[in-house]
Amino acid sequence: MMLRIRSRDGLERIQVDGPQITIFQLKTLIESQLQIPIQNQTLSTDQNLLLAKTLADLLRFSDMTDPSIPLSALNLSHGSIIFLYYHGERTVRGGPTVSPAGSFGRKMTMDDLIAKQTRITRQESPHCDSVSFDRDSANAFQRFVNETLAFASKRGGFMYGTVTDEGRVEVDFIYEPPQQGLEDDLVLLRDPEEEKLVDAIAAGLGRKRVGFIFTQTIMQEKKDYNFSNKEIIQAAELHAESELKEWVTVVVKLEANEDGAADVHFEAFQMSDMCVKLFKDGWFVTEFGENDDPKLSKMKKDVVVGGKDVKEVDNDFFLVVVKIFDHQGPLSTSFPIENRKNLVTLRALKSHLDRTKSLPFVKRISDFHLLLFLAKSQGLGSDVPALAECVNTQTAVPEGYQLLIESMATAA
Repeated sequence: MMLRIRSRDGLERIQVDGPQITIFQLKTLIESQLQIPIQNQTLSTDQNLLLAKTLADLLRFSDMTDPSIPLSALNLSHGSIIFLYYHGERTVRGGPTVSPAGSFGRKMTMDDLIAKQTRITRQESPHCDSVSFDRDSANAFQRFVNETLAFASKRGGFMYGTVTDEGRVEVDFIYEPPQQGLEDDLVLLRDPEEEKLVDAIAAGLGRKRVGFIFTQTIMQEKKDYNFSNKEIIQAAELHAESELKEWVTVVVKLEANEDGAADVHFEAFQMSDMCVKLFKDGWFVTEFGENDDPKLSKMKKDVVVGGKDVKEVDNDFFLVVVKIFDHQGPLSTSFPIENRKNLVTLRALKSHLDRTKSLPFVKRISDFHLLLFLAKSQGLGSDVPALAECVNTQTAVPEGYQLLIESMATAA
């Protein structure tokens, strides 16, 4: 039976005799196969273990502290992931043999010297404390990819919200740009003019772009990675473009539960500082061959990982886990979402206003997707940011705007 062990060094695999072995026997196998002493190991099925910073943090993860418990009691089976925190340093197994250079081998160039100083290590802490999703917004995104796309093709969107003084990212809506989702790739067909409108509406709402969310397909679920090499590069590019240190990247995927059914999971990460720097400096190989391992990112020059010179880096080295929460934000997400399969028309506006007619008018238009529809298709691009400010402050909408919007709906 194979188990996957995720630590600050990335994802590794160990072989065990079966689910009947105890946690102590598992730790013994980790010591022999991964060279981590038993006394230095803390194990858990909770990925938040990797965020632990103090002894008190570690003590919260008690699900695998009893050495006599068999793995079967924790519902661990072939392919299960166990999270490992350990003290001390180790040499990561694998990788090419280091060959001499300098005065005993080939002449070293300046690029070689820079590469020798480029060490890839796991970044322990994210720059944001956590990310919290507006429940309705997150549900609208996952429901579409689950019920309509059936996780057969990828989908993505830009997350908008705020960053608190404590570094908490709060996501209140998701803008879905024009795109082409494939089985293992996501092509964003970005429209600069539309994105300017989106940013202007967001500013009126007191929000800004804070991250990127994307899905993995059911075919990708069979692969053994958190992010593929293509996803690493796309996420690094968008993170670098944002120039926001708290920028968050979220992946949505289907995972089998204990009953054999599938659950939708949200997992949040930040791209490491080193990952963003390497992307900005052009170190990533951005063309992929059929035989390339999607778990590994290729570098144009050698980097140092675990004391060895390599040109392929486990993608997990570039990911920093971020805690996820949820909240109920002030905006609704009941208006049809942009750039999906069905064209949004004035009939949708009429239906939305009829459905919410018992509410004050400012509440009826408190939906980012409705505001974007008005800006894009009804010639109100320059006026909608002012409407967005009314929504943000929940103040009365000027009568002229209200009459104009209601007359649009009546004409449907």
